[in-house]
Amino acid sequence: MAMNTLNPGQDFDELPESYVIFITRDDILGYGFPIYHIDRHIKEADDSFQDEAHIIYVNSRKQEDTELGRLMHDLHCKNADEMHSPVLAKRVHELKDTQKGVELMCHEMEKIYSEGMESGEKRGELKAKKETALSLAEMGLPVEKIAKAVNHNVKDVQKWIDETLCVTK
Repeated sequence: MAMNTLNPGQDFDELPESYVIFITRDDILGYGFPIYHIDRHIKEADDSFQDEAHIIYVNSRKQEDTELGRLMHDLHCKNADEMHSPVLAKRVHELKDTQKGVELMCHEMEKIYSEGMESGEKRGELKAKKETALSLAEMGLPVEKIAKAVNHNVKDVQKWIDETLCVTK
């Protein structure tokens, strides 16, 4: 994360404080707490590491009558009328119960679906190219001709062949 935050030449002490928050379906750490704050620790010195990088796990199953518990309840709600937070309820109502919101959500879901299909197609195409390239290599064709046949760069085709040779040896 530091490489995306700092410019070349900046000192690490200029890193901003950061939080990574995981809202989990269950209590993945198993201690029974609704929330876990994790900071790094130097074992040998029995001291905390002051890098201001924090990880928080929130167990969304804990829906007690606390501010956090009510938020977790709201995140599980399908109906905006059952939510505690008026701000969240208003936005969920806009997105789920109005024509404009439904159209927006449908558009966003279509985008996500299309991107997923496109990346899946690319993986499928690449897999087919690799399989064809390996078959042609077994037939003794030179790498340059194989790359041209599968319409892919020579470097990758050579890598595929080398990896397969390493596995079969």
